[in-house]
Amino acid sequence: MVPPEVGMIRLASGPNPIDPSLSLALKLSSLEIKDFSPNMSAHQLEDDSQQDNKVSKLKSALGPLSGHSLVFCSDASLRRYLDARSWNVENAKQMIEETLKWRSTYKPHEIPWHEVAHEGETGKVSRASFHDRQGRTVLIMRPGLQNSHMYICLSTNIVNQNTTSAEGNIRHLVYLLENAIINLPKGQEQMSWLIDFTGWSMANNAPMKTTRDIIYILQNHYPERLGMSFLYNPPRLFQAGYKAVKYFLDPRTAQKVNFVYPKDKASDELMRSHFDMENLPKEFGGEATLEYDHEEFSRQMFEDDLKTAKFWGLEQKQYPIPNGFSPADVVREPATSLASVAN
Repeated sequence: MVPPEVGMIRLASGPNPIDPSLSLALKLSSLEIKDFSPNMSAHQLEDDSQQDNKVSKLKSALGPLSGHSLVFCSDASLRRYLDARSWNVENAKQMIEETLKWRSTYKPHEIPWHEVAHEGETGKVSRASFHDRQGRTVLIMRPGLQNSHMYICLSTNIVNQNTTSAEGNIRHLVYLLENAIINLPKGQEQMSWLIDFTGWSMANNAPMKTTRDIIYILQNHYPERLGMSFLYNPPRLFQAGYKAVKYFLDPRTAQKVNFVYPKDKASDELMRSHFDMENLPKEFGGEATLEYDHEEFSRQMFEDDLKTAKFWGLEQKQYPIPNGFSPADVVREPATSLASVAN
C-alpha cells in the first residue's frame, strides 16, 4: 500500500486521499479485473466443448428470459461474463443478474443522443470513423477537453457558466459504450480506446466520486469489452501510477494498456501494428487529421439511435430530432446487419 503522504492529495468529494495518477489506470483495468477461483484459472478452459458446457449451465441457471434480458444474454455475452468470473457459473450468474437489474433501472440502451449531446460538444469522447486492424470499434478520448462554455438564458438575459455534471459525464460515456458495442462487426466483442492527453492537467481531472462510479459500471456491467487501450503522451506520473496497479491485474489485462509517446520508435511500431496509419489521426502519430464536427457527429448518433432502438425492439419509442435535422436526414438503413450484432 502506498503511504498516504507520498504523492497524495485530498479531494473535496470525500475525506480519503487518492493519487489522481491512478484514476485512469483504474478505469482501464476495471473493464477486465478478474475474479479468480482457487480451483480454476481463466486459461484452463481452452477446450471449446468445456466452454460450451459452461455456457449451457449458465443459461439453465438464469432460467427463462424475455424481452431485453433475452436479447442481452446472447451466448457471446454469457461467455464474457463467464470469462470475467474465471468460468465459475455461480459467480457469473450473480454478476449478470446484477447487470440485468442495473440495465432495467439505468436503461443504458434507451439513452438518446439528444440527452447527452451537450456533454460531447468539445469532442472529449467520440467514436472514431475507423476501426483498428482487428475490426474493433475505436473510442477516442481527450481528457484535456472539458465542457465549459457560456450560454445566455433568454428569459432572464443572464449569462451563465455551463459546466458538465458528474452524472452527465457518466451518462455520456455509457451512451458511447453502448454505441460502440452496437457498431461492432460480427464476431467482435471488444473495442479499442485511443486516449490523447494533450491539454490535460490536474485542474480537469475527474472528481474521485465520478471515477469510482465509472469504475463500478465498467467493472461490473461491461466485462471483457476492452481489447486494447493506447494512452498517447500521458504525464509520466500516469505510467508510474499504473505500474503500482498492474500487479493486481490479470496479465492479459495488463498487456492491453499501452503507454505511447511521440518520436519514439517502439511506440510508432506499436501503433502501426494496430492501426492503418492513413486512418490514424496525427494526434496519435498517424497521418489523418482529427477534426471533431459536433453537428456531423450528432447526425451519426441520431442514425445510430434508430439502429439501437431496432436492435432492442424499441422502434415505437419516439426520439426528438433537435438542431434542425429532419427525419429524412437520419432515417437511413443501417450499413451493417443488426443480426450480426446479436451474435
